[in-house]
Amino acid sequence: MDYWTAVDEVYNITLSVSFFFLMFLMFYIGRRGYKSGNRPGGVSTIICGICFLIFGYYNAIVKFFVYPYNGFMVWWIGIILLANGVFFKLVRKETKKIRMESDNSSIAKGEKSIIRRYVERMTSENPYRSTISYKMELMRKSLHLLGLFLAVAYFGFFVLYPIALIISDTVIQLINDIKPPYEFLWGDIALFPFKKGEFLSVIYLTMMGLIGALMLAIISDLIRIIWSPEYSLFNFLSKSMLRNKEKNAAGPHIYLITGIIFSYMLYMVGLVHILSFFTGALIACLSDAAAALIGRRYGKHKVIVRNKDTKSIEGFLAGMIVAYIIGLIFVGPVYAILGVIIFFITDYFPIYTADNLLNPIFIPIGIQLFILLLGLPVGWWA
Repeated sequence: MDYWTAVDEVYNITLSVSFFFLMFLMFYIGRRGYKSGNRPGGVSTIICGICFLIFGYYNAIVKFFVYPYNGFMVWWIGIILLANGVFFKLVRKETKKIRMESDNSSIAKGEKSIIRRYVERMTSENPYRSTISYKMELMRKSLHLLGLFLAVAYFGFFVLYPIALIISDTVIQLINDIKPPYEFLWGDIALFPFKKGEFLSVIYLTMMGLIGALMLAIISDLIRIIWSPEYSLFNFLSKSMLRNKEKNAAGPHIYLITGIIFSYMLYMVGLVHILSFFTGALIACLSDAAAALIGRRYGKHKVIVRNKDTKSIEGFLAGMIVAYIIGLIFVGPVYAILGVIIFFITDYFPIYTADNLLNPIFIPIGIQLFILLLGLPVGWWA
């Protein structure tokens, strides 16, 4: 084994261990949440832990990334840890100042920094709410639009090349421009796995973007759960309030990204058609957002679903219409109906498992099973 092969193995082992470590944390948090009475959050968090176990084994055996992209991901995780560590320290410093000023009123109070105002807002009242404002709901659901960015990154949009391919070609040009430093850090440039315009790079870079987004979100979320919400860099940047179901449990964005990664992994090993994957991912992102926002604003006919949440017929219809449109575009009219049915089932029937986790997994798998059973063409270009 030469030096750079050993470096490749070290990066790959580090990434696998990262998933296993996340698995243990999610099991611990999920168990704690379940015991504290947050059963839906606890169960969904534990299922995420099971997914991380699978991710760890998959990366150890098959590999999510080829070298040097596994190294890039490990460095990215390191940068996220550093940024969250710095923010954690700044918040702790402000928290100590607030306590000192509270104990001693004679201490002079200067102009409040952005972090100071944030800490005061998060600690002055319970950050967890049974309901949040429509404006905050709109802000949270706007993150679901990133599902569209995922599609553009993979397929492009009309005259726009796939964003992942543009990034890949840019990286290749960059490393050729800085050849000596690159070869010092990563080895012979001739061994770089992709060439300009190679679509295989899009497949790997899409997964890299998904896992990179997961690490960005989950590290901050773990800090929120284990320590306190004010220490979460994600909460600071998004200025979001939290629901009670997120107490002692992962946030809904973690469920969504985890489910999407799981389905994309199935695509990478050839078990799921790429159009089935994108149908599930976009329904999970956009239909869920449409159902929540339309239901909150225009919902007049209330429905109590099996987990005792109150939803509306208008919200269900909005979500199902968007789900059918997405399915119609990607997999055609027949398989689109199946996507709508699965969306309705996962939204109405589960008691303890988040639909954000179920939809991106079960919609692609369900559509793929019917592709095998019916044998009808997939999409409009088959």
